[in-house]
Formats: sequence, structure tokens, C-alpha cells
Amino acid sequence: MNDASRPADLRLAVIGLGARGHLAELAHRPGRGARVVACADPRPAALADARRRFGPDVAVHDDYRALDPAGIDAAMVLTPDHLHEPVATHLLAAGVATFVEKPLAITTAGADRVLAAARAAGARLYVGHNLRHAPFVTAMRDLVAEGAIGEVTTIWCRHFVGHGGDYYFKDWHADRRYTNGLLLQKGAHDLDVIHWLAGAPTAVASAFGNLRVYGDLPRRELDTDRLMPDWFDPTTWPPQAQRDLHPTVDVEDLSVVNLRLANGVLATYQQCHYTPDYWRNYTVIGTRGRLENFGDLTGATIRVWNARRSGYRADADLELPVPAAGAGRGGSGDHGGADRAVVDEFLEHARTGRGTVTSPISARDAVAAACAATDSLRAGGVPVSTAAPAPEDVAYFGQG
Repeated sequence: MNDASRPADLRLAVIGLGARGHLAELAHRPGRGARVVACADPRPAALADARRRFGPDVAVHDDYRALDPAGIDAAMVLTPDHLHEPVATHLLAAGVATFVEKPLAITTAGADRVLAAARAAGARLYVGHNLRHAPFVTAMRDLVAEGAIGEVTTIWCRHFVGHGGDYYFKDWHADRRYTNGLLLQKGAHDLDVIHWLAGAPTAVASAFGNLRVYGDLPRRELDTDRLMPDWFDPTTWPPQAQRDLHPTVDVEDLSVVNLRLANGVLATYQQCHYTPDYWRNYTVIGTRGRLENFGDLTGATIRVWNARRSGYRADADLELPVPAAGAGRGGSGDHGGADRAVVDEFLEHARTGRGTVTSPISARDAVAAACAATDSLRAGGVPVSTAAPAPEDVAYFGQG
């Protein structure tokens, strides 16, 4: 492509340069379709970092409301979760194509307000549910669609969050005012995948949970200058050896959720933040077999049992090796290449409106499921129903 035919770079704004700020670096492609031209973050260190990452000409602000919508084509909202709603609605109301890092909001009502803002302005909204681009998930989705296990009847997901103490209990994630709970902040990915594999959103949730390990460990004074990479140490063991937790720790570190989906599929989601290993395991059972993943973001094998009855057998009827996305490029810090894939998809959607694998409606349904489960957990396990999205939002967004 010669210079005359190459499309002009999208002018990107980035709001929030914390632990997920590397997504903005993946989007910054001067001369190749996208350029970060403005950043907003209240931390002085972040603004200096913006110039290092994106060049001395990037405009920096300590308040996202100082951004000039006329000077940007698209924006990436990478803030703490409680700011997703106000920042996204502000940008969408101005017609800016907007990427929101999951979750869409920390309440179902908040997610609905973001959808309504996009619809009212005719703006493009994208939610960064990167697991929809993880090869082990797409491989499971393809097998289900091909009928390898018949009609899906139940899905079980066990999420072993081995780095939970470092990732979620030493900063704002530990305070439910900013996350609602880790069934939402951490679990929204997996709830979205459960819905995607099953073909329907959650109708009713019932859950139990505890703050079993991290509630009594030593804490520190409030510190907003450091980010997770500053304290992350994978050698810390056992979990009780963690120190310097956030001054407020009131989210659960152990949760068990039962779900009934709108199409009758039954599902479970289990999340533990103090396991020695860090990965997620799905079991999908249908009327003609079951499948299961071994390994996840940096490479996996999907095993399918669907040919005969037996006792225990490790040998499956089908074994499908699945490398990470862009093997050799993305590691665990890039979610096995899935982060790059969502950034690619967002930039193309912002530029052309091309359809996406992710879906704002599905992202909203993941929020609704997580919020219902969290409400149930904190009410002693009572079943909590979810509300359906507004029909006008469904009509505007469709399913991606």
C-alpha cells in the first residue's frame, strides 16, 4: 500500500494508564492505522509515563473531562472499574468510539446506562472481553457448534486464581466500592464464556462465598502511587505469607456459584484466590459427550469423550492441541495473544463499524450475572434473578 492509499491513523485517547495500560501500547501504531494522541490519568507519574510510551507530543490531562472530543476519533477506558460507567458515558455522549476494559460497569443499572448512552448518540461501543479471542475458548466454541458433544446441558468452570493475593488484594480491587466483588471483576470473563458456549445468558444465580484467607493478613496505609507490577512476587508462599494488603479488604477470596441460564442450561462457576496454580478449567457436557480443557491462555489441549461409555480413562476420543494466539508473540502478560486480538478488533470496529466477536449486550449480561451472584452470596445464597436488557439496546447492538 502506498502512502496515498494508506488510511489516516485513528486519533486515540487513553483514560487510565495503570496495570492494563499495555493495551494502549498495543493500539499505538503510528503510520499503521492508530496513534495515541492524548492521555488522562490523575497520577503525575502516569502522565510522565505517557510521554515515554507515546512520544513527547502526546497531550496529557489529569481529568478525562479535559479531553477535546473533536480532537479524537476513539478512546480506550482502562481505569479502575467504578470509573468505567462515568468515563464511557461521557465519551459516548460525544460520539466517540469507545473501548471499555471489562467489566462494562460495576452494576447492572450502570451497564444499562452505558448502553443507552451509546445508542442515544449513535456511537460505537466495544467491551474488552478478550477470552472470546483466546484459542482454547474458540476451540471449545467450535467443537460445541460442530455438535461434537450434542446439545449442551451443563457447563462447569473452576477458576484457580493462584496470583490472587498480588493481583486483587493489595490495591483498589479489594474494596467492594470500586469492584462490587471479584465475581464481577475477575469472573466477568468466565461468565461471558459460559453464556457464549451455552448460547444463553443467566436467568437466576445462587452463590456462597467467604473471605477465607486474606481478611486477617497485615495491611498498609493507603498507597495510590504504586501499581501491581511494583509488588508482584510469584515466589510468595503460602498465601498467609502475603503482607501489605490494601487497607480495605471486603471482597470474597472464595466463591461458589450455581446458575440457571435462560435456555435451561445449568452452570457452575467456582473461584479461589489462594490456589498454588493459576489457570481455569471448563467442563462442557452435552447429550452426546463432554469436553474439557487442560491448560488455557498460553497453550492447551482440548479433550473430548463422545464415542462410548467406560470407567475412568485418561485417553480421550479426540485430543486437540491448541497453541496460544500468535504463538511466539504473546505470553501470559498478553493473555496468550488475546489482548492483541481484542485491540485489533476494536480498532477495525472503530474505523469501519465491522462486526465483532465480542458483544456489548453479552458484556452487559455478564455484569448482570455477576451482580446477581454477588447479591445472592451476600444474602446467604438466596436465588437472585437477572433483569433482561432493554429491547431497544438489543436492537441497536444486536450480538456484536
